[in-house]
Parts: sequence; C-alpha cells; structure tokens
Amino acid sequence: MRARNFVSVIAAVGAGVALVSGCGQGGASGSSGDSKVIKIGTLHPMTGSNAGDGAQLQHGAELAVKKINDAGGIKALGGAKLELDAGDTKGTPDTGQSEAQRLVSDGAVALVGSYQSAVSANIAAVAERNKVPFVMDISGDDAILSHGYRYSFRLQPQNSRFGATAAQYIKDITKSKGRPVTKIAYLHEATAFGTGVYTAFKSEAQKLGLAMGPEITYDAASVSDLTTQIAKVKASGANILVVSGYYRDGVLAAKAVQTVKPKLDAVIGAADGAFDQPQFPTDAGSAANGYFDVNYHLNDKSAEAKAFADLYQAAYHDKARASAGFAYDSVRIIAAALERAGSKDPGKIRDAIAKTDLNPLSLSNGPVTFDEKGENTAGLPVLTQIQDGAPSVVYPDNLAAKTIVYPAPVQ
Repeated sequence: MRARNFVSVIAAVGAGVALVSGCGQGGASGSSGDSKVIKIGTLHPMTGSNAGDGAQLQHGAELAVKKINDAGGIKALGGAKLELDAGDTKGTPDTGQSEAQRLVSDGAVALVGSYQSAVSANIAAVAERNKVPFVMDISGDDAILSHGYRYSFRLQPQNSRFGATAAQYIKDITKSKGRPVTKIAYLHEATAFGTGVYTAFKSEAQKLGLAMGPEITYDAASVSDLTTQIAKVKASGANILVVSGYYRDGVLAAKAVQTVKPKLDAVIGAADGAFDQPQFPTDAGSAANGYFDVNYHLNDKSAEAKAFADLYQAAYHDKARASAGFAYDSVRIIAAALERAGSKDPGKIRDAIAKTDLNPLSLSNGPVTFDEKGENTAGLPVLTQIQDGAPSVVYPDNLAAKTIVYPAPVQ
C-alpha cells in the first residue's frame, strides 16, 4: 500500500489541520519557531520492501495528531497544535540514524518509530545522545533497551515475550487437542527481530520438551520466493511450522506452503507481521486459511479501538493493522506527557512519559505503564487464527472470540 498525500486524507475525514507527513521531506511547513506548534518526529520505512507497513504506522500517527488537534491541542500549552515531521528510514539503520538526527535538529521534541529493530537501535542511540524521548511503536529486539537508556520506551512486547509465549501456547494447544508435536521447523527472517524471537522460542520449547527441527533463515529485504525454504520444512518431517517475519515475506511463506504442501498440523507465526493482519486473507487467498499468530492485537471489544479502525478505513480506504494502533497510541502517550509536563522541554516530556498510565487500543493486561528499562509492563501477546476470512483471537480462553480449530492443515 502506498502512502497517500496527507492533505487529501485530511480532507477525506473532514479535518482542518494541516500536518507535515511527507516521506523524508523534512521541514515543518513554515512553522519553525511557532510557539503554538509542537513537532513530533516519526521514523518509519516509507519506501523499500516494508513501505506498506511503514504507511500503516505513519497513518496511525497522523490520525492521533488529528484527533488531539481537533479536540483543542495541548491545553496545558495554550492549545498548541501537534505537527508531524516525517522521516523515511528506508528500512536501513544508517538512514534511520541520520533521519533521527535531522528531526531532532529540526526541533522535534519527541520521536516515534520505527518498525525494524535494527533501525530502532540506532534511533535509540540518537535519542539518548540528544536527550529527546523516543517511543517505539513497533520494534521487539530485547537488546535495544539493555543499555540503560533513559529516553527510550517500547510499547509492544519484546521479542523474548513473543518467542517464549508462542512455545507455551503450542504446548497448551497440542496437549489439549491430543495431537502432540513431533517436530517443529522454524522459518525466520535473519535480522535481530527474527533471530531474537527464534532464540527465545527455542529456549522455551526445549524447557517444555518440544522437539525442534531445522532453523531456516532468509533475507526479508530481498526474498521474492520461499519455496526452497518450505521444501526444507517438508523434507524435515516437522508437523508444525513456526514463522517470524514481516508482512510481505509472510504472504510469500503462505503461498510457498500452499505450493509445496508439507504435511503440517499448523503454521503458527511468532510475532509474524502477516498472519494476524486483516489484509492477509485477501493477499494470500485460500493459503491463509487456519493460520495462527502469536502477536499483539487490537482490542475488538473496545469502542475506542473500533472507532479507530472505522476512522482509518474512512481516511485511507484500507483496514488498520494492529501496528497502526501502536503508532496511534505512541502519539497519544507523547501528547499526554506534554499535558502533564506543561512544557515542550524534552527532558520534562521524558519524565512525564515515564509516568504513563494510558488505556491502549490493543489487548493488554491493563493501562500502559513503563518499567525502569522503558518496557511496557502491560503488553500482551495473544493467539489469533484466520477463520472465515479474518483473524480472530482464539487464546487465551478468557480473551477468545472464536474456538481454536486444530489441527489446521495446509489446504
């Protein structure tokens, strides 16, 4: 999905506020020095192989800014309006780093981003060096917050949570259904994201007595076909395939599984960027049927989350992914911090973010709160499954909207 010009989007949803959301264009529409404007820098892959995901995140941030500005802006600062200054990371760490420094130099009081963990690691270093708060909407690598940073905060659960939780859920489901695991093959993209989730999954799986088969990797940025990798899964004799990747390569994996037809009881994502998304059944077709994912998910029972999804659909003529909700919440967290701080000073904003107590759009264990490392203590991985052409939560039982279908063999 290509990012649309935000001026036309604002018109579509009836807004009267002009926001800067260009992909890496820089600047602030002539508002530099305007005390009634507060810049927030966004850093997402707006071009490259993950541009569709970057657009979702950027759009989520835009909608949050619109809502806040339409409600009167930051009241503690005399109704000052928020304005996005958008940076295009192009999905590369070096570009993310240089764009982050540009946004800070241009006056951004806080940063939001960035989808890829390797990129966010560099942005976090820039944020710390410049003492500007950075709220990570999507980026799971545990190592990012292992350096004692004070200015970086993560909204989504970290990779180790996803990996360990996925192993536990597989153990629970296969035991309850009386269909034991014979061997688990694991396919993942090869950066810190996929490798981190795999490492945590393998460690937990071994503790639980789950037999591990081959680890198969690929380059998400360049891969155009995954049939060779899925052929290795078939040859391994595994009855479960676990996948950790991004959206585009997740669709490729599903199509390859349908082509190669390994004898699987299930394909289960562990923080996979495709298998729980509303667009996945459309893009993967019948190959999507029955796919599971252990991931974050919008709270389908929340009136605010439903309103967000409806607004997103009206504005962008596309279904909102859960990641867009995290970007939306990241901007809300910064706006709430500005209200508490009553100041545009980044240090004071940072201290106010550390005291966040905000109900998110995603399923969670309570309001967003950050621990001393900057991790969201309420983040909650849930298990979804594609049923009747859409992802639904199926586990844990207390959050389930539908009953698990297992085994769910390739069709």
